[in-house]
Amino acid sequence: MCMGRHLPLYSGLMNLPNSAAQQDLTQRAQRQAEVVEALATCLPAYALLWQSEDTTPYECDGLSAYRQRPLVVVLPETQEQVQAVLRRCHALDVPVVARGAGTGLSGGAMPHRMGVTLSLAKFNKILRVDAVSRTAVVQCGVRNLAISEAAAPHGLYYAPDPSSQIACTIGGNVAENAGGVHCLKYGLTLHNIVKVRGFTMDGEAVQFGADALDAAGYDLLSVVIGSEGMLAVATEITVNLVPKPQLARCIMASFDDIRKAGDAVAAVIAAGIIPAGLEMMDKPMTAAVEDYVHAGYDLSAEAILLCESDGTPEEVEEEIGRMSAVLRQHGAAAIAVSRDEAERLKFWSGRKNAFPASGRISPDYMCMDSTIPRKRLADMLLAIQQMEKRYGLRCANVFHAGDGNLHPLILFDASDADQLHRCELFGADILETSVAMGGTVTGEHGVGIEKLNSMCVQFSGEENEQMFGLKRAFDGKGLLNPGKVIPTPQRCAEYGKMLVRGGKLSFPELERF
Repeated sequence: MCMGRHLPLYSGLMNLPNSAAQQDLTQRAQRQAEVVEALATCLPAYALLWQSEDTTPYECDGLSAYRQRPLVVVLPETQEQVQAVLRRCHALDVPVVARGAGTGLSGGAMPHRMGVTLSLAKFNKILRVDAVSRTAVVQCGVRNLAISEAAAPHGLYYAPDPSSQIACTIGGNVAENAGGVHCLKYGLTLHNIVKVRGFTMDGEAVQFGADALDAAGYDLLSVVIGSEGMLAVATEITVNLVPKPQLARCIMASFDDIRKAGDAVAAVIAAGIIPAGLEMMDKPMTAAVEDYVHAGYDLSAEAILLCESDGTPEEVEEEIGRMSAVLRQHGAAAIAVSRDEAERLKFWSGRKNAFPASGRISPDYMCMDSTIPRKRLADMLLAIQQMEKRYGLRCANVFHAGDGNLHPLILFDASDADQLHRCELFGADILETSVAMGGTVTGEHGVGIEKLNSMCVQFSGEENEQMFGLKRAFDGKGLLNPGKVIPTPQRCAEYGKMLVRGGKLSFPELERF
């Protein structure tokens, strides 16, 4: 599982005297009763949860080391119920955290201990598939893969394909601007969404985008996509669908040197080729996935590239030939091209199962998510190898190489406090190094809680304040998913005094279980 710092169930109570802690719990219970009474007027009893045994399953997302029980969980079934919940919470100044399937990896859906978790799991209907306009209108709780399954009879599919697509929801994809192995050619969530409908924190109905090719006014669709649930609650989404290609084939190229593999990635793009997918795995990751799925990977290679082409048979044949030539020119030790669909899926099975394969070789792992310029891929891998020595931990790497999105998986044992500490330092070092190389602290997993300190490294106080200004324009009281994504000036000032290379903890004000 992905890990980070453990949060106590009631953050900060462990440092309080017994009397103060008891007073805090009493205030929480009183607030809970007030919120339950207010929401009971707009929700059926079965859609309102507040007992600990009912709310505990909602205490974290995929970043399971961050835990917090919410004050109340609501499970609305209609637009009107969502609107009513938001209006009542706004009137009571109660924080709200929207939640989809809970597959996020940055703590973005971790509840607020004095707030409401708004579960949108029951918004799971595909409302319309329009084969003529190549769009689908779906509720926010529809699974990513379910959209493609519904569109398949029309010869269409939804292109963004995060590894969690079997479980993650389109609403969560919108919140994080999720990607996937085929987003190099077909774009991220941002490039495949037509319209988003939902509500602001005060219950106002809003629409971002339009069915037409453009919408009047500012381009707020691109603002809300990737906003991590801080600006509005999305309930209905219109997505673009694309025709299923007639043929897809995959190249598996082995390299005996990491730098050769990194240079080959840059060379493919420089040659004017945009593959359907371009992924990279280093030797430790290759060994882990080969032992798990037996995809036929070259275990002697220092790095493996998977390069896919799709389209008509003629287009695929021509592009496979061009890519193979570039890869050979840049030092590929061996090249294999999938002969049929079964072999193509076999090549991809290792990449798609990188996370579970890592779970088989380590009690825990921390999955990082940053981006760098493609030309720096080899530099980053070599830097991570030095970090392995510095922090005394192993790291297996899988990259969306075509767009420079990194997913280093730091292997450690969370039951060992010292290993957890070193893992946190390792992760922060990766993020800082990514920024130093001209990249960013996140690619597709979001900032959430995990990367708040790293945002202080990438952005100035003035830039963070501009982001706060945007949030205030949508959510003047700051009640939607508070405490996430944008660091406060105080946090950045404190972090500036103890950068990771000083050996300090990422979240010094928080405690472990």
